[in-house]
Amino acid sequence: MLSLSQEQPSPAVHRPPRSLKQEYHEFLLQRIEEYKNALAREELLEIGDEAVRELEENAAGQYLLTEVLLLEHVDRIIARRLRLPAFPRWRVKHRALRAAQREPTHWGLEADGPLVGYARRLEPGDLAVVVGAAALPSALFIAAHDAEVFVLDQDLSAIEAAESRAVSEQLAGRFQALVIHFGSWFPDVAPSVVVIDPAALATARARDRTALIAELQTRTRSGGVHIVLPSPPPPAAHVIPLAPEALQTLYNGWQITRRRRAKTGAGFTALKPERQADTALNVSD
Repeated sequence: MLSLSQEQPSPAVHRPPRSLKQEYHEFLLQRIEEYKNALAREELLEIGDEAVRELEENAAGQYLLTEVLLLEHVDRIIARRLRLPAFPRWRVKHRALRAAQREPTHWGLEADGPLVGYARRLEPGDLAVVVGAAALPSALFIAAHDAEVFVLDQDLSAIEAAESRAVSEQLAGRFQALVIHFGSWFPDVAPSVVVIDPAALATARARDRTALIAELQTRTRSGGVHIVLPSPPPPAAHVIPLAPEALQTLYNGWQITRRRRAKTGAGFTALKPERQADTALNVSD
């Protein structure tokens, strides 16, 4: 559990970190499902016929051909067609990929940005919430450090694109992307780190922004941190961006940190005091 003070926070419930074998099987399943989804029904049936022929040839009447057995062999045929790597070769490449993904520059993030230090303190099973699919690089950087990540946005197409990117980066097992209406329902999570892209909140009503930030603050574990990103350039001349400073007023009682000599709109971090009651005691059903 991420802790930013000398006092230990309340214990978190961690799921055990996944083994490389589990990640490998997840990789195989994802690639196989992608291939199936790209096939026409007739092509998939042809693979099924091929699986039946191969099983009948190899079985020599020794066992009953079941639907489960057939589906498993269809997957084996697809894996063969895709030339998916065996576990030893995948493991070597996967470890190199994960090492690269744990570097902020891999995602185009600043090497000395505030997220870097916090992400590296996370333990497997810790949880982060990222508000705004445009902050996907931050979300994937956190996921590469074995934390679970929820990405929240109001835009369905942006969420679908985020899910697809997580799959291609082999990080989907630690990644969930949800479409929600800001200010209404919220997933039952207790994050240690929250990353907020102000642009994602720019079109929301002021009361919905306030409700969302309040919900995040209540659910954040004591000693947790909110990182409000810098404001990106407006997409059009008539669009007025939401400045991070507009959100800072909502963090009364939190410890605010801004970069030295930072320009307006550069973002800030807000640390939840340890004295505030922990999430589970405050979140209503």
